[in-house]
Amino acid sequence: MPTQGQIITNPATGDSYEFLETAQDTGGVSVSMKATLKSKGPVVPNHFHAFQDETFEVISGELTLLQNGKTSLLTAGEKVTLPKNVPHNHYNNGNTEVVYIHSVEPALDFEYLIENLVGLLADGKGKNGKTGLVQELVFMKYLDSKSYLADIPLGIQKLLMHIVAPVGRLFGYRAIYRKYSGIEK
Repeated sequence: MPTQGQIITNPATGDSYEFLETAQDTGGVSVSMKATLKSKGPVVPNHFHAFQDETFEVISGELTLLQNGKTSLLTAGEKVTLPKNVPHNHYNNGNTEVVYIHSVEPALDFEYLIENLVGLLADGKGKNGKTGLVQELVFMKYLDSKSYLADIPLGIQKLLMHIVAPVGRLFGYRAIYRKYSGIEK
């Protein structure tokens, strides 16, 4: 279970996330974390959130944002909010680390997604920030904070989610793993 002050780190990349406020701390209003990205390039696929807005405030370095197919750069002191249902990605594309505050509203179970995604990647169960389509479909179906892949038509994802995700669970895939969060879903 994510807690305020908890820091999770991917030892393969050195990227880390410190929970500043969890859903429990804010009564579900929001979750915020301080992210430090040392790796270069996208750490997750292009995606969008069905129910949540995301805010990024850069503390140091440069954060590359991809939004609706357009790339922009945020530098220290700059802040942007990406509304729900807008395809996007965010990553470090520079030669130095980027540190930023990442906030999501409403919180739903977003911190569990981060905790499990980092855990899976740290355990080598993914490549280039991607955990594979079956894992993505399990996340989509069983997490409340619905995130979808931006590069696959939504109707196809929803169909696959309802067919493949239950089968994936039979093979041990979970949306929340006991190993990373202390609970299983």
